[in-house]
Order: sequence, then structure tokens, then C-alpha cells
Amino acid sequence: MKLTRRASLFLLAFGVWTWLIWPNFMLNIAKDDRAFTDSGAPTTFFTVHLVLVLTSLTLGTVIGVIGWRGFRADRAARKTD
Repeated sequence: MKLTRRASLFLLAFGVWTWLIWPNFMLNIAKDDRAFTDSGAPTTFFTVHLVLVLTSLTLGTVIGVIGWRGFRADRAARKTD
């Protein structure tokens, strides 16, 4: 499958956006009073959000890599034309 330049840039932007948003979200969750018990152990609230963030970052990375590869392929195809 060949991605258009526009689709590739969208996927790449999505990957970058993911890495800008989710780490900040995780920092905010870690600061929340519900994130840790009084003894410092993570709560279910923290664990669920950690899994959500890690999943989102993984998918964002994969999507961003697909976008980058599509962009590079499109750029290489334009050079040969």
C-alpha cells in the first residue's frame, strides 16, 4: 500500500502529538492524591492510567513510524520522477 504525502504527514503529526500529550498527562496523574497510597504504593487508579499511557505511546510510536516511512517513500518517489 502506498500512502499519500498528506496521509503520511497526518500520521507523523499524530505520532508527535501523542508524545507531546501523554507524558504530560502521566505527570498530572502521578501528582494526583489518588495515585499512591500513604505508604507510597501505586493504586489501581495509577496503574490503569499507566497502562493507558503506555498503550497510547506504543500505538502513537507505531503510527508515527508508519507516517515517517510513508513520507520518506513519497519523497524518494518524487526524486525519481
